[in-house]
Amino acid sequence: MAQLFFRYGAMSSGKTIEILKVAHNYEAQGRKIALMTSGLDNRSGVGTVASRIGIHRKAIPITEEMDLFEYIKEMNNHDLADGDGKLACVLIDEAQFLKRHHVLECAKIVDEFNIPVMTFGLKNDFQNHLFEGSENLLIFADKIEEMKTICHYCGHKATMNLRINNGKPVYEGEQVQIGGDESYYPVCRYHYFHPNVVR
Repeated sequence: MAQLFFRYGAMSSGKTIEILKVAHNYEAQGRKIALMTSGLDNRSGVGTVASRIGIHRKAIPITEEMDLFEYIKEMNNHDLADGDGKLACVLIDEAQFLKRHHVLECAKIVDEFNIPVMTFGLKNDFQNHLFEGSENLLIFADKIEEMKTICHYCGHKATMNLRINNGKPVYEGEQVQIGGDESYYPVCRYHYFHPNVVR
């Protein structure tokens, strides 16, 4: 039986590298996938999955009003009609930006089409609140797995994302501010509250 997966981690935990690796492995076996990402993430251009080490590829951008179930249904029917075979997997990067309805649509894809959906994203924002997509994936996913990385300051396990502006921590502001290493550090709980303190 197919399942809905949520793999989460702090910034720089290798989520995008992992999703690109999974996509490659499916395609190397001749299996069709749908690679998707949030339309909000425009760091490398809308509809691009890009890792910090320079690997990137085009993906289907997810908009707020998009119905993922209907989109995948249409895509799958088109592929079957063309003789390309059934979709083997749906892969979604930046899953924290999904809306609740998107997550429910992912669950419906799994349950009605028996197609696995693998989502990758952050769990909590820079103020340690759950993103809407992450909260709903924690509720509805069949399998949840943490991807680990280390604290920017001490090398212990990082569980939080510290927003940075000109080298200084930022604790107030809008939840969504698209950025990478220049804007966020993966940190442990201690260094979230005490950045730059040697421990």
